[in-house]
Amino acid sequence: MRIGELSSRTGVPVPTIKYYLREGLLPAGELTSPNQAQYGDAHVHRLKLVRAMIDVGRLSIAAAREVLTALDTPGGSLHETLGVALGAVTAPAPAALAEGESPGEGEVRRQAEGTVEELVGRLGWQVKPDSPARQALAQVIVTFRTLGQGELVGLLEDYAEAAERLAAAEVAAVATHPDPDGLVESAVIGTVLGDAALAALRRLAQEDASHRLFATPGDAARAGLG
Repeated sequence: MRIGELSSRTGVPVPTIKYYLREGLLPAGELTSPNQAQYGDAHVHRLKLVRAMIDVGRLSIAAAREVLTALDTPGGSLHETLGVALGAVTAPAPAALAEGESPGEGEVRRQAEGTVEELVGRLGWQVKPDSPARQALAQVIVTFRTLGQGELVGLLEDYAEAAERLAAAEVAAVATHPDPDGLVESAVIGTVLGDAALAALRRLAQEDASHRLFATPGDAARAGLG
């Protein structure tokens, strides 16, 4: 198929497809003339994958490229490939004592990093010392405390317990995939899109919890909940 048909089958505009080609997110088609290329079903699948990561998973172009490169690299273990995906979806935390951070603020950050280290050790989780998620979680703790919301730090155990159960279920589900290559892709997509699914479900659950605890009869009537 030519690029116009590829666009029709995926719903992705031709200029966007050309942009993805330039950025290395989509492999080049087979040249049939100096100005024409043919694309196949593999390009349709890859394009849908790219759009899922960018539009639903909210990855940047650079992060999506990093994940796709890991998927396309033969010989890497599932654990290593998934690690790339985890790094890509984890926003980097500000560097300690950078950009004018005061010594006092640096101490708060070090205490937060200690809290994360203690939590990971207590749970017995096998994670790398330089895992981006460590610094991301430490930054959340710093922000909680800076905003005077230290009591929310006490919820870390609850977050961790829920995350541990969910991660175990996700890995078990992915492990049932019959195709090794498909298994890797399933694990990565589950990581990228799972974040979006979890965030959406959490918002729904928060709305329900708020309704049960705070809503008045008038609120329920206006919301059409009866």
